[in-house]
Amino acid sequence: MNSFGRIFRVSIFGESHGESVGINIDGCPAGLPLTVEDFMPDIERRKGGQQKGTTPRKEDDIPIFKAGVFNNKTTGAPITILFENKNTRSGDYEKQRSVPRPGHADFVAHQKFGGHEDFRGGGHFSGRLTVCLVAAGVIAKKLLATQQSDVKAAILEIGGESDLDKGLQKAIDAKDTIGGIVECRVNGLPLGLGEPFFDSVESVLSHAVFAIPAVRGVEFGTGFAAARMFGADHNDAIEDNTGKTRTNHAGGVVGGITNNNELVFRIAIKPTSSTPKEQITLNWETGEQETFSVKGRHDLCIALRVPVVLEAVTAMVMADFYMLEQHIKRTI
Repeated sequence: MNSFGRIFRVSIFGESHGESVGINIDGCPAGLPLTVEDFMPDIERRKGGQQKGTTPRKEDDIPIFKAGVFNNKTTGAPITILFENKNTRSGDYEKQRSVPRPGHADFVAHQKFGGHEDFRGGGHFSGRLTVCLVAAGVIAKKLLATQQSDVKAAILEIGGESDLDKGLQKAIDAKDTIGGIVECRVNGLPLGLGEPFFDSVESVLSHAVFAIPAVRGVEFGTGFAAARMFGADHNDAIEDNTGKTRTNHAGGVVGGITNNNELVFRIAIKPTSSTPKEQITLNWETGEQETFSVKGRHDLCIALRVPVVLEAVTAMVMADFYMLEQHIKRTI
């Protein structure tokens, strides 16, 4: 439920307005150099309030090591890292308790957990927990670096515009939120990672990617455009015994297995559910629909903060695949 991976296995815990959120990572090799400073560049990229269109809520997000790190190196034991929640305004959510936000998990969480869920800030369903994924990604990226592999993600468009400022302005003018598309590329992957069918690279990556709040779609290589192509045009001609291909319509994966080309995929991010625009929702106390608008601090475009999170879950998945093939040993 809250864990992912087979050898490099991560478990996230906590709620948006609880004391802290955190992550436990099992299976990380011993001897990997690791300090608080290693985490800060990616954590800063994820933070709100860093750029136009993101929530003004800002947390220090200094990682607190509780286990698994000694003398600035991993020990081989499970790693536990906490991030404190200090900048919360829970009263914003007390006021709207009985009117769940359309598009958010408020209603389904209330029904599934019988009203016992922590509803403040979305609780365990909040994007706040992506800081935990980013932390796991920092460690996974360091593992990939030992194999000369690197992961990079970037926003391709916002609101259908490749000019990101123009896309953001659409939302500002509409006094609403807006979605976007983020692309991820992984270089340096060897031929042979992944398995056919259920443990294909696309299957496992898609599973992990959909754990990122607001993801609505994923496509690899040419993706949905392949449905409009002829086979002779879509097929990637193999050039040599390394597996290098002339084109990369497959996005670096064939039959669920990496083929020694760049791994390329894109994800669609929906508009942030918490919009200031007036909407209709159900008041579950009165049983009647009513008009309301969301108050509090929220992202105009959550896609702005997704690239570093997408890099993180991708690195987690690929580190696990590397370890399954024993490319990465239990001691660095």
